[in-house]
Amino acid sequence: MLDRHYILILFLVLFSFVKDVNAQVDSIPIGEVSDFQDLIEEFIQGTDGEDFDFNTLLEDLELFRRRPMDLNRAAREELTELKLLNPIQINNLLEYRARLGDLIALQELQSIPGFDLKTIRAILPFVTVNSDPYAAKLSIVKMLARGNNEVYLRAERLLEERRGYREPTTPGGSMFAGDPYGLYARYRHTFENKLSYGFTMEKDPGEAIFKANNPYGFDFYSAHFFLRDYNRTIKSFALGDFAVSFGQGLLIHSGFGARKSAFVMSIKRGGKPLRPYTSVDENNFMRGIGATLQLHKDWEWTLFASYKARDANIQSQQDTLDDFDENLGFFTSLLLGGLHRTQSEIENKDALKHFTAGSRLKYEKGRLQIAWNTLFDEFNVPFSRSSQPYNQFLFSGKSLLNSSLDYTYIWRNFHVFGETAVSGNGSVATINGLLTSLDRHVDVSVLHRHFPRNYQSIIPNTFSETSLSNNENGIYLGLEVRPDKFWKFSAYADFWRHPWLRFQVDAPSTGSEYFARLTYTLKRRADIYIQYRIKTRERNGADDEITQTSPIIFHARQQFRIHMANKVSKTLELRNRIEYSIYNIEGGPRTRGFLIYQDVIYKPIGFPLSFNARIALFDTEDFNSRLYAYENDVLYSFSLPPLFNKGYRYYINLRYRGIRNMSIEARWAQTYYTDIDVIGSGLDQIQGNKRTDVTIQIKYQF
Repeated sequence: MLDRHYILILFLVLFSFVKDVNAQVDSIPIGEVSDFQDLIEEFIQGTDGEDFDFNTLLEDLELFRRRPMDLNRAAREELTELKLLNPIQINNLLEYRARLGDLIALQELQSIPGFDLKTIRAILPFVTVNSDPYAAKLSIVKMLARGNNEVYLRAERLLEERRGYREPTTPGGSMFAGDPYGLYARYRHTFENKLSYGFTMEKDPGEAIFKANNPYGFDFYSAHFFLRDYNRTIKSFALGDFAVSFGQGLLIHSGFGARKSAFVMSIKRGGKPLRPYTSVDENNFMRGIGATLQLHKDWEWTLFASYKARDANIQSQQDTLDDFDENLGFFTSLLLGGLHRTQSEIENKDALKHFTAGSRLKYEKGRLQIAWNTLFDEFNVPFSRSSQPYNQFLFSGKSLLNSSLDYTYIWRNFHVFGETAVSGNGSVATINGLLTSLDRHVDVSVLHRHFPRNYQSIIPNTFSETSLSNNENGIYLGLEVRPDKFWKFSAYADFWRHPWLRFQVDAPSTGSEYFARLTYTLKRRADIYIQYRIKTRERNGADDEITQTSPIIFHARQQFRIHMANKVSKTLELRNRIEYSIYNIEGGPRTRGFLIYQDVIYKPIGFPLSFNARIALFDTEDFNSRLYAYENDVLYSFSLPPLFNKGYRYYINLRYRGIRNMSIEARWAQTYYTDIDVIGSGLDQIQGNKRTDVTIQIKYQF
């Protein structure tokens, strides 16, 4: 499988890591701005390329970078919002403050159990211990006048022509309504972490702008006004677009949430129930009004109401249940792609009206927190799913009322949490977890989930194997061992069972996943880890010619990885990876995939131009053995393309900061295949063996 190209990259990998790998650094680099690559890649470990919205996470971290969180003042909920500390680390920090008082310097974090060097390095750009606890509270008018303003303008396009931009070969054939450019514009004003307002405009490649179905401009608009900690009563106020998160996600959890990742202890969801929304995901947000009120020192009440249009394929009422209003249509699924390029996609745009209202009443006293959550959803036309057996127990109708009770309790070094919910049909689902430190070097996490096949929720987002939070029973076990300040071992095992049928699974099924990583961190000089992951689950096999049924068989994916990052100097970092995958089908073939890459990250001191680049070689036997590797992109963006077939991919990102208050970024990325002549299918098909993406972004602050 290896040829001379792979041998060359392998040589670069080894050479880049040899230089100064044993150098020691005696102090923690206070104030060093971290690279987001490691952070995001840790979060997306194990997603198999699933689409998750991490943009809000990146933007929140950028706000904390400009206005660092004071570790001496931050409460548990605020520390959770940082997303970089697990509940055990947060408990240890709060205990340390309670026993010994405020931290004097950030170096003191090394004395807190659970704070290894990698964690400390990750949070340093976003935290402080020196803020003024008596800072004056300003009026809304003054916060509107002061603060930081940002304008983002971004354009991107695929240089090769897709089939959808060519004239159709048959009369009435489909084609894209717009040009191949993706455009993005955003303005945002922030005052510290208390006030945020702004608007976002976006069109995807192929969508029309100022013509056709978008005569007034962009395809997607979003605007928000958000106020936080204004006074003792108003903890937050949201107007326009905002995100909502209750409990562990059995009712609702917008945006990023804990899931299986290299952060094996980060299995609990939390943070503030309302947050500003600034992303371009066209579905995962609320549009309306919301507020969190402090009713009493121990009682907090959050309520919101939202009414927005969503994409759906509205159909006629023929052949549906007689009790539905014949004057209305129905829809069979919520469309989440957010693309409006072809006539059929345009017809589905904003066809459905969705009303959502919710309430969260929280009691918090000492180490106990309990909250009662209620969520009501209503559509203007009924949800009528197809008659497939796997849909038998899923929600159908126009409205649904769900309630839940979530809790957190801390006793000594035990942190227990969970949520139990009741859906409108009376079905009860529950998820419960335990986090504990066996000693200062060993942490353990346990999470159990029981989601009946008939539990119904419109927009759940839980720690689970599937997205609907139903038809699943499972248990997760995590372990983190830190024998000294240089070594860390992380591992998890997850076992689940689906007691009813699923899409492409025509019988009850089971699955399991194992993950292990051994990491060596040499202060801020070097990081090395080796990793193994195997995921096994049952799916339909080939149809039996005699019984005409699909037997359930096991599919297994294994991945082996060696990753090295070496800070050669203050301005230069080299990162390298070798990864190998094996895909197994029970009684069938075994296919393999291979990936090797070299990264160069150059950030000169005192010079306005910086860059990062990658060259990657890949060779896979089919799509099942594909591999993913996080890619740096322009600010607030990242790429996670699947790499399969045989070829190479490279990119370079440039950032120029030579103009006051402005940064200009450009990205060139190209994939070249050596074994195919056509890329993609349908209207996205490209004639040829290469794909080239170009992006330009301008950021202006004032």
